[in-house]
Amino acid sequence: MAAVEPGGQLRRLQAAAQALDVPLAPAQAQQLLDYLAQMQRWNRTYNLTALRDPEQMLVQHVFDSLSVVAPLERELARQGRAAQACVMDVGSGGGLPGVVIAVCKPGWSVCCVDAVEKKTAFVRQMGGALKLPNLSARHSRIEQLDPAACDVVVSRAFASLQDFSRLAGRHVRPGGWLLAMKGRDPVDETAALEQDGQWAVARSEPLHVPELQAQRCLIWMCRKGNP
Repeated sequence: MAAVEPGGQLRRLQAAAQALDVPLAPAQAQQLLDYLAQMQRWNRTYNLTALRDPEQMLVQHVFDSLSVVAPLERELARQGRAAQACVMDVGSGGGLPGVVIAVCKPGWSVCCVDAVEKKTAFVRQMGGALKLPNLSARHSRIEQLDPAACDVVVSRAFASLQDFSRLAGRHVRPGGWLLAMKGRDPVDETAALEQDGQWAVARSEPLHVPELQAQRCLIWMCRKGNP
């Protein structure tokens, strides 16, 4: 495992946050670095993520998760919900992007849901260690939870758009969003979704993740008939 110089990590994190238009106080930057360090530590015993290299984890996990914060804030501000939003992260794993969102937006309520207990245990541990009262975790399959009336339900490499809407759509309040973080624009998944029922793709938003040489996009999904 490659060693990472902490000061270098901090500078890169600050630069990435600035590029992504995410205001990051020094305390928040430290929370994100502490989260990354704890993920590396837990990963030696528990398989939280397939990535092991700290450099890759910084970019592919933290920077990638940071990229969703500003688009989320813009959309929620448009709806007048930016001050106190309710966000659910489905198939969260070790808290990606949920923990990162909770750090950046302390006024939002963020719930991370995963079917693997050791992963939700890690997220709960991070809620305490990072002093994030707005962060919670549920060990459950998403379809087994009672409807949560969230403003946004987000997923990162969780399922196809069709399966995501079927499993998680009932947790979105009227007028809210399903938000899928994807690599390339999933044209085939979008076509399948259009034939499937009550959800449709409203827009695909390209993302440019600092230091990541790969395509990323956000797929915004709304109930058919909603603006």
